[in-house]
Amino acid sequence: MYYVGLVSEYLKNYAKTRLTYRADFWIEVISDLMFQVTNLIFIFVVFMHTPTLAGWTRDEMVFVYGYFMIPYGIFSCFFNMWGFSERYIVKGEMDRVLTRPAHNLFQILLENVDPPSIIGSFVGAILMISAGSQMGIDFGMLDMGLLLIMIIGSVLIYFGIYTALTSISFYSDAPTGILPLVWNIQNYGRYPLTIYNRFIQVLLTWILPFAFVGIVPASRFLEDKGMEQMALLTPVVGIIAFTIGLTMWNVGVKRYRGAGS
Repeated sequence: MYYVGLVSEYLKNYAKTRLTYRADFWIEVISDLMFQVTNLIFIFVVFMHTPTLAGWTRDEMVFVYGYFMIPYGIFSCFFNMWGFSERYIVKGEMDRVLTRPAHNLFQILLENVDPPSIIGSFVGAILMISAGSQMGIDFGMLDMGLLLIMIIGSVLIYFGIYTALTSISFYSDAPTGILPLVWNIQNYGRYPLTIYNRFIQVLLTWILPFAFVGIVPASRFLEDKGMEQMALLTPVVGIIAFTIGLTMWNVGVKRYRGAGS
């Protein structure tokens, strides 16, 4: 209940700040939506020149993209650590965080919460429903429960990977490090793995498992994609990624010796 209360208080402070600058809030919302619309238009442009992409139809790819948006929106809302190094290491705000009783990572996540990003998850759900109806996909209660588990697994994968990479900041004061590179790689996870060479397939599946935040779990609800059983590994991969990320973070925090270290 203590942590639940903290979430409520942080969200209240966020709302007060945003109500002061309402135009900025709506500009951010519109910018996020325009970015997602641009990616969706790209998919439609691709299918103007070919009926299928590695055996996947346009509706199937829209369905996958819709799924991809749901965990990504949740992650962007609650696990935003993009500017961690510059703010908390270079400027020394990590010292302030460590003097408080709540877990340091929990505080940092709440200080950087970004509720407008969650709108992308709702848009993704609409895309999934729309594309699914075009393909005649009927979601039963079991499917809905499985979808929820898949989404949680995908969010944990995002969290694990980016927490692990952010923890490198405890050893280096580079403002962003390799985060921009990995952020670009994650977008490959919404396309069929078969369009990439073997190295990229292994990278996206077992090293930086972004295939499990898009194409793999979404294929569980489509027919004859050959990844139905593999999709069931999504929550397992999520737990492993979460554990690795949190462990690396805790080890990095123990190394931290204060501003200037």
